[in-house]
Parts: sequence; structure tokens; C-alpha cells
Amino acid sequence: MSTTIAPAKGKLGILTPGIGAVSTTFMAGVEAIKKGLGEPVGSLTQLGTVRLGKRTDNRVPKIKDFVPLAGLNQLVFGGWDIFEDNAYEAAVNAQVLEPELLRKVKTGLQKVKPMKAVFDRNYVKRIDGPNVKSKGSLAEKAEMLMDDMKTFRAANGVDRLVMIWCGSTEVFHRPAKVHQTLAAFEQGLAKSDPDIAPSQVYAYAALKSGVPFANGAPNLTHDIPALLGLARDQNVPVCGKDFKTGQTYMKTLLAPGLKARMLGCSGWFSTNILGNRDGEVLEDPGSFKSKEETKLSVLDQILQPNLYPQLYKDLYHSVKINYYPPRGDQKEGWDNIDIYGWLGYPMQIKIDFLCRDSILAAPLVLDLVLFLDLAQRAGMKGVQEWLSFYFKAPMTAPGLYPEHDIFIQLMKLKNTLRWMRGEDMITHLGLEYYD
Repeated sequence: MSTTIAPAKGKLGILTPGIGAVSTTFMAGVEAIKKGLGEPVGSLTQLGTVRLGKRTDNRVPKIKDFVPLAGLNQLVFGGWDIFEDNAYEAAVNAQVLEPELLRKVKTGLQKVKPMKAVFDRNYVKRIDGPNVKSKGSLAEKAEMLMDDMKTFRAANGVDRLVMIWCGSTEVFHRPAKVHQTLAAFEQGLAKSDPDIAPSQVYAYAALKSGVPFANGAPNLTHDIPALLGLARDQNVPVCGKDFKTGQTYMKTLLAPGLKARMLGCSGWFSTNILGNRDGEVLEDPGSFKSKEETKLSVLDQILQPNLYPQLYKDLYHSVKINYYPPRGDQKEGWDNIDIYGWLGYPMQIKIDFLCRDSILAAPLVLDLVLFLDLAQRAGMKGVQEWLSFYFKAPMTAPGLYPEHDIFIQLMKLKNTLRWMRGEDMITHLGLEYYD
């Protein structure tokens, strides 16, 4: 049986809390691709395929031809930021894309002017800006965000919206009493409870408005009972958290291979240098703690030391991030991995990933907004675990451990697309070829 999916008619509005390096690279990239100035490299929705049926059937359509995704020409951009720069000015300041390319898409980017942001220095301590909603309770600010969405929708003739957090990493905090029920959360908004982070105000406003929400940072945000319950009640799909781009992407490629061959690992030391605004924010220990939690969890959940104690129970795993302004957005992730093989004989792997953080993140933003819009049109609600492929700390049902192996994640994603269209799941058993 296939799922009934409403057609992707009209315009799709993409709203980003945060108009910085990641979001402007995404926006500028979409505009450049529409003009034939580049290719959507890194985007599964644009370049990926999905096998249907047996290998001998030779049915391998592109994903964008298999499921009804919104087209790039249907996308309209908007967002909020604490700085007043429009998307073109912000992209120039981010120094990710070449000035010559940005000039060619300048007109479209200049139209994206940031709405006043919900911001709290207690949650992001190393930056500040003038373009903020300064008056009112958190409940009133949530209403302002909902009004912003209505205004954006009307001004741009938008039919549907998706919101994706591209803002800075907030300080680490654990769920509190105010996060446990929707009633408690709404009372907390009215009282401006300090345990409610700005990102949670955005998520609440989106979900109350029936808008799908994705979290590209390691913030707690909507990964709380109150907002997950609201997502289900409102029939809204959500996903997160923390875009899987550089060093952690490498870990989810390599660690499954070590485990698959039953090779031991005694130590994995990771360090990064990064010079963009993200690097500056992560200089604050509270914000780094949020990032560290997602980065550290990956290996433990892939290698499963409880199942393979002789191989991984004593693994020493360390993650460092260092702010280094000269590097800009061109992050360097360095890993030293101590492994051992037959009879315990030691070996080493060293990785030096000279990556471009926002270049890796931009296609993830595109895929996530298109897939979330698809999920909503298919009547899917709550946590979309099939989108774990894109995150360092995938959200799951309560009590269920997240799957971090990127190859299992990709199989889950493509099988979900097959399920949507009434196609058989691919198990890779393959015995039928030899009957």
C-alpha cells in the first residue's frame, strides 16, 4: 500500500532562525543552481537515486522523480537574525562563497531581510546584536514569531512553510519541569521561565502554526515531551539535531567499518580548528558542552561496547574545538585513532579533513526542508527518524537508542521513500537470484 501524498503545489517558504554562514550558503547555492552557475553536489534529493525491485529490474529513478518534492523554483527564503544584514550582506561577511558568485545572485539574496530575533545572552554568550524582539514575555514573543510567519506567508504568496534552525549553538541544558507538559511549557512562556531557550520559543511558534521544524544545532530545543507532544497533536513532522557535516560525518563512515570487521579501538582523539561565527560561539564552555555531547555520543552508540567489551569497553574518546579566526569557514578536523587487530597487535589511522563547514551543511538544509515538506504532505507526524541520516544526534521515540551507522541510516531513509510509494522494501538478502 502506498501513502497518499498531497501534491507539492505553489510556493514553499523556508524560514531560518539564523541568517549566517550556513543559511546564506544554502540560499545563495539554490539561487546559483537555478541560474545554472553550479551543481547541487551533496544533495540526496537532487542527485540521489533509489533502487526499486530486483537488481535485474534496472529501476533506479532519481529520488526527486520518485517522490513529489517541491522544486527549487518553488522555494522562497526568509528568517530571523540578531544582526540587520540582509542575506547578501551576511553571505559577503561569512566569506564562504566567492564574491563573484555572490554578485550574480545578489538580487535574490538582498530580498531576504532578517526579522527581529528572539534572543537571550544567557544562551549564546559570545555574540550580541541589535535586531531583537526586546519587549514582552516569552509568550508574547512566540506570538510575534507566529505573526511574522503569517506576514511572510501573505507577502510572498507562500502556500506552505518549513522552519529549520540555522542559528548558533545554545548553552547546554537538561530538560526541566517546565519542559514536561505543554501546559507547564505555556505557563513558563507566560512567566518567561529562564529554562526556556530562544530556540524552544521558535519551535513552539512553528508547531503551533502547523509548520514542520528541524534543528540543525545540538540545542535541546524541541527534544522535550511538551513540544514532541505538540508536534503529534498538531500533526506536524519534526527532526534533529545537529547537522552531521565534518568530523562526525567521518566517524559515522569509519566506525561502522571497524565494527563490521571486529577490529578493536582503544583511543579516538579528535580536535578541530574553526574560525567562523560558529567557532566563536563554541569558545563559550556552555555552548561547547552542547556540541561535545552530540559528538561524543556517536562512537559509543555505533561501537556498542556493552555488546563488544573486549573490543571497545576501554575506548578513550576525546573531542576538542578551538576557535582560530584565520581559518574562517574552512574548518580542519584532525583525528588520531588507535586500533588493534589479530592477537591485539596495534595499528593507527590518522585523518586530516580540510573541510568547508557551510559547504557541507548547505545541501543538508535543502534535503531536510524538502523531505519535511514531503512528510507533512504525506500525513506523517512527530519525530521523523528516517531523517537521522543528516544529524549527529538523531531524535528517536522515547527509550529508543538512535542509529548512528550512516549506511543503516541511508537504508532507513530510502526504505521510507519506497514505503511511501508502495514499493517493496530492499532487504539485500538476494537469495532469489540463486534459486
